[in-house]
Amino acid sequence: MVQKKFPTMLVGSYAQPRWLIDVDKLGAITPPRTRAKELWRVDEQWLAEAQDDATIVAIREQEEAGLDIVTDGEIRRESYFNQFATALDGLDLDNPGTTISRSGREVQVPRVVGPISRREPVELANLAFLKRHATRPVKMTLPGPFTMSSLAKDDHYGDPADLAMAYAEAVREEIADLFAAGADVVQIDEPYMQARPEAAADYALPALNRALEDAAGTTVVHLCFGYAQMVKDKPSGYSFLGELANCRCDQISIEAAQPHLDCTILEALPDKTIVLGVIDLSSHEVETPEIVAERVRRALPHVDADRLVLAPDCGMKYLPREVAFKKMQAMAAGAAIMRREVAQ
Repeated sequence: MVQKKFPTMLVGSYAQPRWLIDVDKLGAITPPRTRAKELWRVDEQWLAEAQDDATIVAIREQEEAGLDIVTDGEIRRESYFNQFATALDGLDLDNPGTTISRSGREVQVPRVVGPISRREPVELANLAFLKRHATRPVKMTLPGPFTMSSLAKDDHYGDPADLAMAYAEAVREEIADLFAAGADVVQIDEPYMQARPEAAADYALPALNRALEDAAGTTVVHLCFGYAQMVKDKPSGYSFLGELANCRCDQISIEAAQPHLDCTILEALPDKTIVLGVIDLSSHEVETPEIVAERVRRALPHVDADRLVLAPDCGMKYLPREVAFKKMQAMAAGAAIMRREVAQ
């Protein structure tokens, strides 16, 4: 793994090429919870090859920008959520349910009609592809059990805690396979812990800890306020964050740039590495390296430099690719400024 201070990585997604996916249509809807194959611009017989080619570009651009840990950019995904969530047994995908999203919209979601289980690994082929083309440590991402249970219509369990624990078992199995196959980092995305803190307080942490049980490598939990494309006004504090001091994860990934986060909350997580959001995704304006460095300085009174990883606030999938690339470069350059600064 990376030994230098202030290592850099994406939260997960990179900008998807406009020739590959209809970015305008994607940006006009809530992130898909069921499949949304109509978003792809390439004919189905060529789609996998096109996604592979675009993924290679995403890997190369992360490395060229200077990132220390790389992802596959989630190029093959319609959303962070639906590729894994719709690959499980126990679902009726032909007759989805509906629920209300965090933005107040009614959205289609997977309908649970039987026991949730994972019939086979979901992301192993994508990990193998990433490792084949990357020259740096690699990270894979998965949706978390609480978020998946929050975005499902339960016609089987009758208890949200039981549903979350069933999803946790599927995630735990996937994490074990990913680390066994050589992943350096595995991240669990749990935005609905922030969106639904009361329910999260009831049963999210036991499910999350079950998903992370016996993980054989570095684990991250990402909490956010929603994609900047969807959520323009964000609070300066999290409604569910300090509770993760008791989480089995090694690292916690948070937004700090766009919401101007009050970084004193980081003192509640003294044993966690913080993946600090230093790139604002609500604007196409590219940060200077000094702006990135200043965002790091805001956190340093509350968390040791040795416990900071730098990242964008959230996924970059909705940004124009040229903007995303320049923001990654600024992040890497800002990290370099801070390494020189703390070494003095």
